[in-house]
Amino acid sequence: MLKVTWIRGALLVTGLASASTAQAAGSIAAGQNVYAGQCAMCHSNQPGGEGIGPSLAGVYGKPAASQAGYAYSPALKAAHLTWNAAALDKFLAAPQATVPGTKMPYAGLTDAGQRADVIAYLGSIAP
Repeated sequence: MLKVTWIRGALLVTGLASASTAQAAGSIAAGQNVYAGQCAMCHSNQPGGEGIGPSLAGVYGKPAASQAGYAYSPALKAAHLTWNAAALDKFLAAPQATVPGTKMPYAGLTDAGQRADVIAYLGSIAP
């Protein structure tokens, strides 16, 4: 099981990890609520359900810009990110600063606890 701790704004992950335990980083239930208020207007949590942005079902652990059928920005394609806890945390905090030129017009989720919760939720929604 993963244990995630925030120390002076840094994410410290300890314990054994696998894609199936990615959700242990925060509260899935709280993350689902944050997702509903911050992400769901543009991103589906259902496989293949695209909105303004791509579906986020199963995104945890996958390379960025890898979902077939979605027209990602050249910037995100060139970023060569893998959506793990650290990459998601940084991107969700400030998408435009993390990947200048991304199409995602989101200002960012400033609360570190809420980001951890969203990351836990994303880890729980497998396709």
